[in-house]
Amino acid sequence: MELIMTLAIKFWQWTVLIAVVIIAAILNALDKRKKPNLKFNFKGMPKLQPVPIKTKGKGFWKGIIMWLLSTRNWVLTDDWKYNIDGKEYVIPAGFQFDGASIPKFLRTFFSPVGVLLMGGLVHDYAYKYKTLLEANKKKTMGELDQKRADEIFRDINIIVNGFYSMNYLAYWSLRIGGFVAWNGHRKRDAKIKGVK
Repeated sequence: MELIMTLAIKFWQWTVLIAVVIIAAILNALDKRKKPNLKFNFKGMPKLQPVPIKTKGKGFWKGIIMWLLSTRNWVLTDDWKYNIDGKEYVIPAGFQFDGASIPKFLRTFFSPVGVLLMGGLVHDYAYKYKTLLEANKKKTMGELDQKRADEIFRDINIIVNGFYSMNYLAYWSLRIGGFVAWNGHRKRDAKIKGVK
């Protein structure tokens, strides 16, 4: 038993991952909500380009801190169209986002643009603008609140990756801590160009 505890402490990241997987497997087996609350489909993956982390000219220590603590941003290189509940929406080329908010110590196992990519992309757009843009780029879905944006994130990810418990865990993490990003976007009050 002592050997197991020593290994669990030494390889704590793997211990956390194994614990999360076991808990997720149990929750997945017990979860009776197998259908998401919306319909979602898309044609093709979003085309992304990484945005450089600008460490050059920051000095050695500041550059190291930026490298270790900053989050990679991505920019959409082409419009990406998707469908929610029979209505087509678009995220325009040029939109910059950071993907799903995964704690740094879990990014070894869960990439912010991995299995949560599409839900994270739609969610980041909804958080920034408080709505989703229709494909004609003239109208929006209408004003969303934070809870609805979080539910859209959860349901899109369930449809795309099928991991119910992981997506609910991500959803509840957003419900608990997402207000920080939501409120930050409300202070900046970004508007979609060309839409009233």
